[in-house]
Amino acid sequence: MSLSRRNFLRSTGALGAASLPVSCSSEDAAEERDHLDQYEYDGPLGPELLFQHGVASGDPLPDAIILWTRVSPEKPDEAVEVWWEIGTDRAFNQRVAVGTVMANADHDFTVKVDVEGLRPGATYYFRFKSLGRTSPAGRTKTAPSGEVKRLRFGVTSCSSLAHGYFHCYRDLARELDLDAILHLGDYIYEYGNGEYGDVRSYEPEHEILTLEDYRMRHAQYKRDPDLQAVHREHPFIAVWDDHETADNSYADGAENHDPATEGEWAARKAAAIQAYTEWMPIRGGEDGKIFRSFSYGNLADLIFLDTRLWGRDEQDGKLLGEAPVEEPGRTLLGDDQETWLDDQLKTSQARWRIVGQQVMMAFLKTQGAPNSEGGGTLVNHDQWQGYPGSQQRFMSLLKDNQIDNVVVLTGDIHSGWGCDLTPDPNNPDAYDPASGKGSVAVEFVTSAVTSPGFPAGIDNVVKQALGENPHIKYSNVTQRGFFLLDLDAQRAQAAWYVYDDIESPDGGVKSLDAVLETQSGANFLVPADEPADPKSAPPGAP
Repeated sequence: MSLSRRNFLRSTGALGAASLPVSCSSEDAAEERDHLDQYEYDGPLGPELLFQHGVASGDPLPDAIILWTRVSPEKPDEAVEVWWEIGTDRAFNQRVAVGTVMANADHDFTVKVDVEGLRPGATYYFRFKSLGRTSPAGRTKTAPSGEVKRLRFGVTSCSSLAHGYFHCYRDLARELDLDAILHLGDYIYEYGNGEYGDVRSYEPEHEILTLEDYRMRHAQYKRDPDLQAVHREHPFIAVWDDHETADNSYADGAENHDPATEGEWAARKAAAIQAYTEWMPIRGGEDGKIFRSFSYGNLADLIFLDTRLWGRDEQDGKLLGEAPVEEPGRTLLGDDQETWLDDQLKTSQARWRIVGQQVMMAFLKTQGAPNSEGGGTLVNHDQWQGYPGSQQRFMSLLKDNQIDNVVVLTGDIHSGWGCDLTPDPNNPDAYDPASGKGSVAVEFVTSAVTSPGFPAGIDNVVKQALGENPHIKYSNVTQRGFFLLDLDAQRAQAAWYVYDDIESPDGGVKSLDAVLETQSGANFLVPADEPADPKSAPPGAP
């Protein structure tokens, strides 16, 4: 089998596998599609489950997309050639590019192809072939450029396989009008069987520590039919949270890591990052750097942070109902990431600046008080409020530079929230909850795919404390779900959906729970009458 001379092979460790960018434009390639090579193979047929982990795509740019798959050959010590194609129709009659890439044990037989030269805001279909077998076909979409009237994203996080079934992914796969899935972390969980949930069993059955362990856990997740479905229909923009490594992790350790019995944290962290980089359709990550940004034309800039592993100092150790630590030098992001974030926000020319990140930024207090009186007491010191210097600098940056239309997207906390972001929510001179005056941005927090909500005791504490948090406009701390983020020039809207059951494989009735939005230039939340209508959409993956 020969390749078109307009394609060339480039290997790059930055992708965690071989990469084949397409150097020609999609228009030029489309004109020559009749000359592009067909897949040819005359060897022994590969295993029936060669493509058992499905296909995925991610990190959309206006002219490029990452395509991903994984092969499972019978001989794990031999490299395997994988052929790929991408086109504009479901039958692959209008192909724009083809190529081959080698899969081998060095990267756990995962494959990434960075296809360049594509059209902005366009839907494509793709698939892989190897050893005489054909993968499922996937559908993906590049980011738009120029003038963009509307965008629509699915926002999700926290999928503990041991706690139930991925109905969120199943239903997001059916939302064919989405531009991408924004996954805010906890894509996998590190626990062993019976340690945290018992609805489904883990592979391996013990807590994952080594590179082999992390790879096996990612492989188990990628065999889930609902997760495969959502990857097959939509590109992902993903960041990790803590459970991709270990619970309540930070740059130099984790609450759920004991060096005395589990080895050096640096080795475990490196193994987790390598497996994530191999198994997720992302660019980069191999050096531990996963913060990055995406332009969606003049309507939105998407800015994704790492509030876990890059620069976070250890949590302050305070418990529920205690006051924050007054240490301005402690950082959640690290100086370099914070400087990068400041520059992204200051230079963005888009209508909306969407900040995707892991832990809740808004205050969540058990007792409220103005900052001048100590600020009150907190529910969770693992959040931004446990790093008051980082939290206040972010909000001051927006206020001092008059940066409007910032929407923070958050996962981690296994509950849904809609909040005004204000540096002093209990000070009536600084923030008016009725008018929204004093709010510098808004925050939408997604509930979990399956991970459990607040324990009964904390659940009651939070419900009783909502009166201490006038900036919080919506909360649901018990039900699982996701939200749809809908953007146009006038407003940014979140519509939260929740499920009645995530423990039955065929259950899970979805219902609308709340709709909030912020008007352009307002920087505070108001209720919306109803969720935005779906957009028109191309057909789903074949």
